[in-house]
Amino acid sequence: MSVNLSHEAKALHETVLLHEAIEGLQIGPAGTYVDGTFGRGGHSRLILQKLGADGRLVALDKDPAAVAAAQTISDARFRVVHSGFEHLQEVLRSLSLDKVDGVLLDLGVSSPQLDDAERGFSFRFDAPLDMRMDTSSGQTAAEWLATVDEGFLGEVIRDYGEERFAKQIAGALVAARKEQAILTTRQLGEVVAKVVRTREPGKNPATRTFQAIRIYLNRELEELARVLPQCVDALKPGGRLAVISFHSLEDRIVKRFMRDMAHGDKMPAGLPIRAADIPPGKLKLVGKAVRAAPEEVALNPRARSAVLRVAERIGNESAGGGGG
Repeated sequence: MSVNLSHEAKALHETVLLHEAIEGLQIGPAGTYVDGTFGRGGHSRLILQKLGADGRLVALDKDPAAVAAAQTISDARFRVVHSGFEHLQEVLRSLSLDKVDGVLLDLGVSSPQLDDAERGFSFRFDAPLDMRMDTSSGQTAAEWLATVDEGFLGEVIRDYGEERFAKQIAGALVAARKEQAILTTRQLGEVVAKVVRTREPGKNPATRTFQAIRIYLNRELEELARVLPQCVDALKPGGRLAVISFHSLEDRIVKRFMRDMAHGDKMPAGLPIRAADIPPGKLKLVGKAVRAAPEEVALNPRARSAVLRVAERIGNESAGGGGG
């Protein structure tokens, strides 16, 4: 029942809202939990520390590098699966798991992915323009930029990056690729910088464009919307769902989903139905949204935008109530 902690100090330093997220899950020693985004294992290692001999942890990650890191953990209670969390139900079924006691999702790109120049996620390095979270499949950012329609490119940058100069950036990128293929992060950053003359203090002009292309390419918002209902279905009554988001679009999806699941079925106004007869919600919200403390932000600037939301599964399919 030993946990390989050789990388623990590094993992704990990089893991945002580590203790808050694990506290939100209310780990039971004999419980079964899912870490839907292993990353480099900060959350998983702390969960394993809190589990007893009969506990169980399943970790998922679509990044082959993250899966390789997970395989250094030698623990009979732990299992890692190379998969995106949108396949949660399928993974649990393959492991003969019906219900679990908690699910954790730590969204977005991880610090190791940002810090690895070859992954092409960051404008801080001059590297191949890849941006795939799963490097074993799919189209790279460079391949996508080579053929994408200008109008659609502008929509992606506007909708996923919330970039007000989206149309101008799309036009500049299409014009630039006619002269030379955009193959590196430096090329992309330089084209965007020529168009975006103003930006928030301390923020690179290309931040929103890089973010937009990454989110679109990896289908991050679509996969999040797909996994949330699966999480609810997988949880036992009393089980917890904890989600850490780093982007307003992600947090909006999580906030609305949890709120809707807490309110239950919506009935048309004026319908002659007693409140007690309306099907109850499946979740109850646990506390308020949690943000990183100033001390954590000072140590890890990436924590500045992090938001943790926690909800608990209530009742069961045949129950008539149970909270909310």
